[in-house]
Amino acid sequence: MTRNELFENIRKQQSFLCVGLDTDLRKIPECLRDDANAMFTFNRNIIDATAPYCVAYKPNLAFYESAGLQGWQALEFTVSYIREHYPDHFLIADAKRGDIGNTSKMYARTFFEEMCFDTVTVAPYMGADSVTPFLEYEGKFVTLLALTSNKGAFDFQFMEDKVTGMRLFEKVLETSQAWGATPDNMMYVVGATKAEMLADIRRIVPDNFLLVPGVGAQGGSLDEVCRYGMNDHCGLLVNSSRGIIYADSSEHYAESAAQAAEELQKQMAEHLRAFRLI
Repeated sequence: MTRNELFENIRKQQSFLCVGLDTDLRKIPECLRDDANAMFTFNRNIIDATAPYCVAYKPNLAFYESAGLQGWQALEFTVSYIREHYPDHFLIADAKRGDIGNTSKMYARTFFEEMCFDTVTVAPYMGADSVTPFLEYEGKFVTLLALTSNKGAFDFQFMEDKVTGMRLFEKVLETSQAWGATPDNMMYVVGATKAEMLADIRRIVPDNFLLVPGVGAQGGSLDEVCRYGMNDHCGLLVNSSRGIIYADSSEHYAESAAQAAEELQKQMAEHLRAFRLI
């Protein structure tokens, strides 16, 4: 999927919502506990309920890996289901990979060739050769971790260069531009809980899409994210996971997820209209 195609889907759906599929067998509704394919059944029902209100899905691989073979099968079924029934939805592998070049090539092959994701989250700590293998796939994106929403982000990401005053997350943004990164193949993770930093980020990467977690359960402000981060292609994929998929633990969980997603979609439509993008 190209950047322009993603933007057209955003305009069509009047939404830049990404639903995080952080599916935990310990948290899914009791009514599914006896289902042999509980993870996939839960995902399928969440997807069917929320698809009209979002443009992307983001399975967090840790939740599937923790369930062993059953989890990997559920992930494979989930990806196939989205591709078959909702082919216009952008599909993000939240894997946070990042290793030496030959290993990264295998990761890229896994997520882009075998599993048909549109993008995979990648950690930049090991530098160019750990990232560039993912950039070799036409029509695919790298989603590079830049400024995360967790408390530990302050341990390293705000460290300043004593000469230039540039913070580490800014250095990641700037340096990645020399790796062949463009708005057509690179996105960045920027946490919603640090929305005021988006103005600084936009000075370095004005045109790239930003994947923004932290809205909802983590307390990030959609209004602030849009104020500082939206550009003329929208430029935002705002993720909500727990606030949508665990909105209800009863047998009505899918309906509640739909309501939560629709509420965010309506807010997003207002912002898109305010920026004259729809």
